[in-house]
Amino acid sequence: MNNRPIGVFDSGIGGMTVVRALMERLPLENIIYFGDTARVPYGIKSVETINQYAAQITSFLVKRNVKLLIVACNTMAAVALPTIKKLSKVPVLEVIEASARQAVAESRSKAIGVIGTPATINSNAYARAIHLLEKEAIIYSQACPLFVPVVEEGWFDHEATRLIAREYLKTVIAEKVDTLVLGCTHYPLLKPLLQEIMGPQIRLIDSAEAMAGIAAALLKKEGLGNTSRQKPDYLFCVTDVPHRFQMIGERFLGRALSNIELVRL
Repeated sequence: MNNRPIGVFDSGIGGMTVVRALMERLPLENIIYFGDTARVPYGIKSVETINQYAAQITSFLVKRNVKLLIVACNTMAAVALPTIKKLSKVPVLEVIEASARQAVAESRSKAIGVIGTPATINSNAYARAIHLLEKEAIIYSQACPLFVPVVEEGWFDHEATRLIAREYLKTVIAEKVDTLVLGCTHYPLLKPLLQEIMGPQIRLIDSAEAMAGIAAALLKKEGLGNTSRQKPDYLFCVTDVPHRFQMIGERFLGRALSNIELVRL
């Protein structure tokens, strides 16, 4: 039973940041990744629509007999977590709490910036999670709706992306935060560019790295770790444009993606 895969899902390619972190932290684990590339981005959609999509993906992965579900999409974690947990028969982890814990631990001044999709920022999920851990924290939030499309385009170090990032981040920089939460799993793909704009003294909180640590701890606690020494299986399920997903995914992971499945929900 421990050979069952970990299920990871996101609105598009952004959750591959979590997959990469899991591959590094848990090299024996089988993984099924689901990217809803036909309907990305989620961050500008209604709460009702996001819940509908989240329910469909959860049902799909549960039928694939996963042993753990990781909600790599901050937008789904912010507005659809109760729906996901209701449908799942296995433990569910989400990126918001993981990032909040790391941000509170690393911030010295308690001035914390959060960037995310409009749906995530409007949900106030990060502010609530951070304040539960540190009541005196001052949080400055900024929606960055254009980041997901440029990442899906593969523009990780494009001049247009740099101009957009400078415009979004100028308010957060002005507030003199010492920590910036990358509140969308697409955003770590822009990490070098964001660090350049924010400056080397600002700590960037990568939700993917935080999530891999929490997943490893849960598997150990529950005795769910894969004890097989066989080479792990990685399956990537997408709802549209598999060739584009493969091109960008291989560029990011630095390895061939040979097992890509086009699915219809």
